[in-house]
Amino acid sequence: MIRDFDIVIVGAGAAGLMCAGVAGQRGRRVLVLERANKVGKKILMSGGGRCNFTNMGAGPGNFLSANPHFCKSALARYTPSDFVALVERHGIAYHEKELGQLFCDGSSKEIVRMLLDECAAGGVRIETKQEIAAITRTADGGFQLDLADGRVRAPALVIASGGLSIPSMGASGFGYEVARQFGHKVLPTRAGLVPLTLSGRHLERLGDLAGVSLPIEAHCNGARFRNAMLFTHRGISGPAILQISSYWQPGDDLRLDLLPGRDAAAWLLGERRARPASELRTVLADIMPKRFAQRLSEHEFANRPLGQYRDAELHDIADRLARWSLVASGTEGYRTAEVTLGGVATDEVSSSTMASKRVPGLYFIGEVLDVTGWLGGYNFQWAWASAQACAGAL
Repeated sequence: MIRDFDIVIVGAGAAGLMCAGVAGQRGRRVLVLERANKVGKKILMSGGGRCNFTNMGAGPGNFLSANPHFCKSALARYTPSDFVALVERHGIAYHEKELGQLFCDGSSKEIVRMLLDECAAGGVRIETKQEIAAITRTADGGFQLDLADGRVRAPALVIASGGLSIPSMGASGFGYEVARQFGHKVLPTRAGLVPLTLSGRHLERLGDLAGVSLPIEAHCNGARFRNAMLFTHRGISGPAILQISSYWQPGDDLRLDLLPGRDAAAWLLGERRARPASELRTVLADIMPKRFAQRLSEHEFANRPLGQYRDAELHDIADRLARWSLVASGTEGYRTAEVTLGGVATDEVSSSTMASKRVPGLYFIGEVLDVTGWLGGYNFQWAWASAQACAGAL
């Protein structure tokens, strides 16, 4: 059996559902194919189940790509305020947590329901548990997809299948395979927004601090992020580490300011005047977790009373606290990564419509493209914006 549609969208995640709803309401006959058993799995798990659905400060500077200009057009034409207006139209209550991050007051299920309602309003057909065996071009220049229960055809094919992150949610490299099949270049991929792992003496010294958290500013390759760091049994995590992980690769210099926003030297000299008999670990424990302060003092600074440190020694300690070097051995990989860096190269994709410049009727949206946002709602905003740009051209 062969079924005909105007548009087939592969992937029922944020970008795929958004694109389907808009295109359907423009009068197009739309079919969405999803290999998982339900739609929007990553939406449902995001933000601790409350979905950090956008960031009010989202702009091109919050994204990594081989072509940093590619995302500008779509982001400018569909802004966070535009998505918030959609959320409000559906009566979904939300709040700003920090740094422009917007979350549902209730559940991320509300965002999925909103997208499904938008699809329903456009008469979109959504089919889950659909494996695509093959994609071929038809004689008239369209696309034919072979499924277990027959074939579907459409003049337009939208790849919204995401990246490799969190394979337990159904992630796969399918979109990259389709891109290569049709002659598109796929840039090397790696895990982004992911915990870093430690090994050797670093893990020996810090592994038992799992659960300890403190504010830091992480620096790597010219990028810096101030937020919390969390020690884990295998390494380090927390928002600041997840953010910097997208800029870090094995062998890169990773430095952490353990006293962000503080003049460490002036503070230590002042503490020495005020309480010279207090040990360094005691003083550090006033402004950082006690267990970590003790570990630092014993292994890094030869703990003793402050009055026994010369000015030069305190300046050295202050410098090391502000530029603490930590050698990460790797990442936790795609298993826990929130996003995939790299992907379909943007130089052969239109920045205004997401259309392939090589194959008429083929489009790429969302995470499958080489556009990766920071932590905090930015990747969802790219999903919404790229989907809107595509849907407006279908």
